[in-house]
Amino acid sequence: MKDVRTDGQPKRVFIRTYGCQMNVYDSDRMADVLRPLGYALAEAADQADLVVLNTCHIREHASEKVYSELGRLRDLKTERRAEGRDYTIAVAGCVAQAEGEEILRRQPAVDIVVGPQAYHRFPELLAQVARKSAAGGSKNRMPGAGVLDTEFPPESKFDHLPSPQGIRAGSAFLSIQEGCDKFCTFCVVPYTRGMEYSRPVAAVLAEARQLVAAGALELTVLGQNVNAYHGEGPDGSTWSLARLVRAIGEIPGLARLRYTTSHPRDMDDDLIAAHGEVPQLMPYLHLPVQSGSNRILDAMNRGHDRDLYLRIVERLRNARDNLALSSDFIVGFPGESDADFDETMRLIQQVGFASAYAFRYSRRPGTPGAALTDQVPENVKVARLAALQALLGQQARAFNESKAGTTVPVLFAEPGRKAGQIMGKTPWLQSVYAQGDPRLFGRIVDVRLIEGYANSLLGEIVTGDYEVAA
Repeated sequence: MKDVRTDGQPKRVFIRTYGCQMNVYDSDRMADVLRPLGYALAEAADQADLVVLNTCHIREHASEKVYSELGRLRDLKTERRAEGRDYTIAVAGCVAQAEGEEILRRQPAVDIVVGPQAYHRFPELLAQVARKSAAGGSKNRMPGAGVLDTEFPPESKFDHLPSPQGIRAGSAFLSIQEGCDKFCTFCVVPYTRGMEYSRPVAAVLAEARQLVAAGALELTVLGQNVNAYHGEGPDGSTWSLARLVRAIGEIPGLARLRYTTSHPRDMDDDLIAAHGEVPQLMPYLHLPVQSGSNRILDAMNRGHDRDLYLRIVERLRNARDNLALSSDFIVGFPGESDADFDETMRLIQQVGFASAYAFRYSRRPGTPGAALTDQVPENVKVARLAALQALLGQQARAFNESKAGTTVPVLFAEPGRKAGQIMGKTPWLQSVYAQGDPRLFGRIVDVRLIEGYANSLLGEIVTGDYEVAA
């Protein structure tokens, strides 16, 4: 029986997602966990009975953004309780994992703090909150009465999650691997997500088939270090990501397959070959390098040098000549000199990226990089980031412009920015805007690309399927 409020309406949950695609997947699965308890999705925090902030701890000041949002939610909670109604606030994700007790201390309005490996226990956590409220009076809950669950459980959360429902207009995320054993000196993932864990092959394939049966034409396989996947196969053998990709590609009805995020150290021969042999695998790969300087790569504990990255790029392009690359870059890592930064700029010029993400280095508490003394001045970071982003922007625009005049399949997913427009993605993950009917959402149709811009393309739908849907 579905849970209802005292006014007879179903309960609603609003989930705000910060950060990466892994968090988007986790938010979808939280909604799946809460659905049997009677929680429907709300469109805004003021429409909800339960609000979940699913947080990210990768960048500096991430936790302060959370506390700022919690202040607004506290005020909403005060208003709601003045009306005699409950309002539950939960903080999930990596900030919850890293700062659980501090969150409860600084913001007593928070009812639940749950780490990224424990959200399958949401029903019990809500029950604990209800029991504490009943015992102490829900309107006068004392500071420190919130529920904290940030232990890494002995069991996998995936064994306790319900069937996924997160299909977004023909696309779905599929988490197959979590955590990381690389311990890059700038990164908090090993501390907030734990060590590497790979889901069993049978479970991954079952979920993939389920998602495709539910309408997913495109699957994005996720992991903090996804190409380090080493799941147990049905026969007890260990499967690599390449073998798993080949198996997923054989699922009837699947048109597109992607994976992210990768580490250069785990790009093996079979995975590189798969890019030329698995037609469902899209010609786009996000392969973070972070820096073009061997000295900085060593200080980051990346475990690879510049030449290895360039050799991998060459082999990938030999396997699939239309492959587009994306990457991550950090500028201003402690000790980075002008010469080191110049090496990064030269690597970008040598490779040529279709898109990329670039950030100023920020100290993450508890990481080795935070303790380094030779921090780069902030004004130098700002100048270097501007120069690097300008170069990456030129390359992205050039890549988009190179596709003008071609006809490509586009998976449409959402409304565009202008009236009558819809937006979709090319095989290279470019955003394309075209005049079209929303009934095309979740479908792949042919689009003639007319003009390329810095971050998108303008297109015209030319497939015959359009007349059917229009």
